Amino acid sequence: MTIAVDFDGTIVENKYPEIGDERDFATDTLKMLIKERHQLILWTCREGKLLDDALAWCRERGVEFYAVNRDYPEETFDNNPVFSRKLKADLFIDDRNIGGLPDWGDIYQMITHKTGPNPKEEHLRKPKKHWWQF
Repeated sequence: MTIAVDFDGTIVENKYPEIGDERDFATDTLKMLIKERHQLILWTCREGKLLDDALAWCRERGVEFYAVNRDYPEETFDNNPVFSRKLKADLFIDDRNIGGLPDWGDIYQMITHKTGPNPKEEHLRKPKKHWWQF
């Protein structure tokens, strides 16, 4: 699965342009997802030195992203004329989600078990019956 992950407010507390403290279990969860062969894309508004600092921070903690702000590492405007900051990811992890950012343990469970934000919610686990099904 291709997963786009925001940095500020998601992997670390939002202290932009500084780098905030790591959110509990963020890098541990990301490393587990990488180990399970998910392709992680860092999806952030950071550019230049601020982006380099964020990447170095992640690298120091053992998190290497498949790509940064693009669908694949080699993607450029020259080799993809429709290059866009809109990624073609299967899933986005961002603190600006409706309902906010779940904790990283819940995020891992949602990805690995393909559940919604609250796995106890019946409508997320079973397909809805149609009126003609008895």
